[in-house]
Amino acid sequence: MNLQVLNKFILVGEVTVIDHLGAAHIFGSGLPKSSIRLISAKTLSYVLRNPALNIGEAYIKGMWDVAEGHTLHGLMTLLRMNFDARLKPRKSLRWLQIFPIMVSTWNSLNASRRNIAHHYDLDEDLFRVCLDQEMHYSCAYFAQPDMSLEDAQQAKSAHIAAKLNLQPGQRVLDIGCGWGSLALYLASHYDVEVTGLTLSVEQLRVAEQTAKKRGLENKVRFVLQDYRKHQETYDRVVSVGMLEHVGRRNLPKFFACVRDFLAPTGVALVHTIGNGYKPGMVNPWIRRHVFPGGYIPGLADVAKAIESADLPATDVEVLREHYALTLAHWLKRFTLQRDGFVQTKGEAFCRMWEFYLILCQTGFEMGGLVVHQWQLAKNNQALPLTRDYLYEQADSEQADANVISC
Repeated sequence: MNLQVLNKFILVGEVTVIDHLGAAHIFGSGLPKSSIRLISAKTLSYVLRNPALNIGEAYIKGMWDVAEGHTLHGLMTLLRMNFDARLKPRKSLRWLQIFPIMVSTWNSLNASRRNIAHHYDLDEDLFRVCLDQEMHYSCAYFAQPDMSLEDAQQAKSAHIAAKLNLQPGQRVLDIGCGWGSLALYLASHYDVEVTGLTLSVEQLRVAEQTAKKRGLENKVRFVLQDYRKHQETYDRVVSVGMLEHVGRRNLPKFFACVRDFLAPTGVALVHTIGNGYKPGMVNPWIRRHVFPGGYIPGLADVAKAIESADLPATDVEVLREHYALTLAHWLKRFTLQRDGFVQTKGEAFCRMWEFYLILCQTGFEMGGLVVHQWQLAKNNQALPLTRDYLYEQADSEQADANVISC
């Protein structure tokens, strides 16, 4: 395929394309600048046949690479500027849309187990390398942009705990508890009893081992169970990074379950990736390699589901770019250990993993993705009248952390 077809696409910044024979072709002008090297004569035609899938497939296969002196992050940012930004967000052709936006996702019990195992049952070592010491696999909270990943994840936990307005002795349910990071934090800092639900065998194993190691097995229990099968009642319910896996058609069911889990004066906090635009096309590359069955809801999606569950929202917060900063930390940590993973998992896996992290990072930087935190309560008098208590508790937690670190 003639490279000149790119003239109609590259309208912002400058992209240098080095073809398979080594010749350089420049498209666009000005800043920013990036450069891509095509390894095969078939690369461009292969990518343009199905850009949403094949740009990532071609990268995994080694059909293209970033030219020396440039970065994959810089190139994908420039491509977003020319494709995502130029096309109307509400139209379906947003070919770099990074998460699967599935208009009619239906995650049955069996499908949910398969989907979670596909990603979360990967080797523990991979996540240990990328994540903070506590293994939080969700958006951190950067009160300051230069915070360490560990401090930002602790700040996220404190922020969530403040919104839950925890009291000693309360029972807490953590839906989609991951490796137990938040459950263990809440139990150790607030003298509460926490039950964590997961569908990942690997996450269950790690969470139980960590609880036992820290002497918290009497305060925290982890259960391999779908939330739709759970039937107990709690003072508080929290869910972090779980709603994205529920599926659009299951949103009302999810919030109905949250309502049923809550005691009459109960409070819930749901932390989820949110779509700043209306749901658009499915991204087949992400669905194939990373998150099968996922759905990123907009504010209206969640609001409608909450209303159907008769569970009033008491506070909604939009976190912007915090996940981009989080992903940048994960990528940096993976890159430092990349050579080791090439030996154990192969070059194709490493290219898939870094492409996933960078696509996600640029999605939060400029692709319309954010994080929403929904605070919910059955009784509108279950929480203080103003928001001041959120920051008082979070500041106290941060002060305690600073004392410990000194």
